[in-house]
Amino acid sequence: MSHKHHHVVAAEEVTSSERQAAATKSTLVSVVVNVFLTVVQIATGIFAHSSALVADGIHSLSDLIADFVVLIANRFSHLEADSNHPYGHSRFENAASLALGVLLLVVGCGMLWSAANKFADPTLIPRVHWYALVVATTTLFAKEGLFRYMLAVANRVKSGMLVANAWHARSDAASSLVVAVGIIGNMLGWPLLDPLAAAIVGFMVARMGWNFTYDALQDLMDRGLDAEDVEAIRSHLAQTPGVVNVHDIRTRKTGDLAIIDAHLLVDSHISVSEGHQIALQARQSVMKRFAVADITIHIDADTADGPENLHLPAREVLLAELNQRFADAPFALDDVRAHYLEGRLEVDITLPDSGDARRERLLAMAPLSGVDEIRFFSRLN
Repeated sequence: MSHKHHHVVAAEEVTSSERQAAATKSTLVSVVVNVFLTVVQIATGIFAHSSALVADGIHSLSDLIADFVVLIANRFSHLEADSNHPYGHSRFENAASLALGVLLLVVGCGMLWSAANKFADPTLIPRVHWYALVVATTTLFAKEGLFRYMLAVANRVKSGMLVANAWHARSDAASSLVVAVGIIGNMLGWPLLDPLAAAIVGFMVARMGWNFTYDALQDLMDRGLDAEDVEAIRSHLAQTPGVVNVHDIRTRKTGDLAIIDAHLLVDSHISVSEGHQIALQARQSVMKRFAVADITIHIDADTADGPENLHLPAREVLLAELNQRFADAPFALDDVRAHYLEGRLEVDITLPDSGDARRERLLAMAPLSGVDEIRFFSRLN
């Protein structure tokens, strides 16, 4: 799985509180590590004359700011739905990823600008002291360890925001490796390697920032789920008893969750309440199986429901016509059930057990307006 995409298919259910607790703990660990590394890298970089190490320290500082952004987003994204946010507040996570991306993009461009100024006059580049290499190497191992820890937590609770933050730490590990190489080159007599390392770090940071910014913007503009996730949801819905087919599935992301609209085809002759029961079962099944914030299910008859049905009379119109003909024995509303089937109208009429006379009268009369077929059923009193 790419670090930029995560699936909503949940092998096991992860509660919102578990995800929030894991995010808080892992981010606090990252805060402690980044505070220490930021101070050590920038201070050492200044005294050891390493612009690459200072750039890496600024990168660590951006991580520290990013950690606080994640903590704030984690706090607000798990608030309950309210009248202004009926789908909840999960998109705080998308906004946090956007903020992380913009932060990385700005920091990366700043590093590139600083390195470019050093290249303008290479004679001003000083020799880097050996202890800068010790700090760069220590930072490399610290950031790689932090990345592995945070990614394991993110995958366990299936949090895209935490995945983004973990890969942010991995970008630091990679940049620390470049910084170490640049410092070694400077110590061996190639002074340009130190600002070159700073420039490479800046490019890596800016590129990562662009990726996160682009992905966050796509999610905030209602990007749908991956095709394999949609197909998994479609297959799961199709397994619901009573579902003939599934079509018109639309999805959009909200944080690490998904909002789904789906149309289910059911038998045309079942009752409204049975169709609703099928929808309830399908909804409950999907909510349990997938990381879904909400799913709206529309029940369709398993026949065409286009404009060919618009000219057909409503059930109330049929009832009014029946009661004109049977003023002496009127029908109740629940005595008539209409089925609208690809431009055809079939009517089921329920009669009491003693309704043979009314049945005979109906058969002898001209057909009801617009009705193609009438079926009779008996109600036992």
